[in-house]
Amino acid sequence: MYDKILVPLDGSKAAEYALPYARCVARGLQIPIELLAVVDVVEMTRKLSAAEGLFLNSLIEEQANTLENYLQGTAKNFPDGSVQCRVERGDAAGGIIESAADPRTLIAMATHGRSGLNRWLVGSVAEKVLRGAANPLLLVRAGDTPVSWNMAAFKSVLVSLDGSELAESVLPIVAEMAKNLDLEIVLLRVYGIPHAVQSAGEGFFDNTQLDAFITSLKNESLEYLEGKTAGLRKTGVKRIRTLVRPGLAADEIISSVRETPNSLLAMCTHGRSGVQRWVLGSVTETVVRHSTNPVLVVRPPVAKHHE
Repeated sequence: MYDKILVPLDGSKAAEYALPYARCVARGLQIPIELLAVVDVVEMTRKLSAAEGLFLNSLIEEQANTLENYLQGTAKNFPDGSVQCRVERGDAAGGIIESAADPRTLIAMATHGRSGLNRWLVGSVAEKVLRGAANPLLLVRAGDTPVSWNMAAFKSVLVSLDGSELAESVLPIVAEMAKNLDLEIVLLRVYGIPHAVQSAGEGFFDNTQLDAFITSLKNESLEYLEGKTAGLRKTGVKRIRTLVRPGLAADEIISSVRETPNSLLAMCTHGRSGVQRWVLGSVTETVVRHSTNPVLVVRPPVAKHHE
């Protein structure tokens, strides 16, 4: 599944919000954690005056030493000792992507919150990593309260399925996580009602036909999830629950995971062959930007998605 968890840190309290969740996953999967800091030489150079530029190399090394000490101090908060520390030099996002070159490395990052608004921003570095790395990402929203060093406790993982192979490709990973972390899997199917069908009385459907059509959509969704539930049980997953909701996909996904305490949301991105970036898709994009729950963004199997 995953061989290591890479946690990029920049010395800020916001970035540390990923640590309790990384510890939770690392313990369940029995894999090590690597703490990474990148001396952003590009950003540093941009801010230096001409006089300070003469001492650029010394300033870089001074910053690298400061970050190394910070990482070592942070690592002491991990009780098991299976934590490595690394400091790189270069572009922040590029350094993270290069350090996580193995696709079996899970990147756990905190995102930036925006106070006073019911949304959060991925932030420029996390945005570049999200779209540029071939790795799965665990994105955690940073909050306003001090970071707790108590290990986070996931109790469930929610997966939204729309009937596509892309959405279903996350199921094997979710099944492994559920078994190793003792999680309940919540399968969600959101069925949308076409606008023309909602136009009862305009020559399309009367109310009786509309009710019957909605009922058929709901029943089809339930039957679909029952099939996926049966498949997951064959892999050894014991606790599975299903949800069927009408409405807009992104809205219902965010609402459903918010109503499930201590829940992780798992979603898959779109891949484009030949292009060194990932396309989130409109639903994933919306959910990643607005969900207050941690989101596991999984890359699709490359062989199945060619253009």
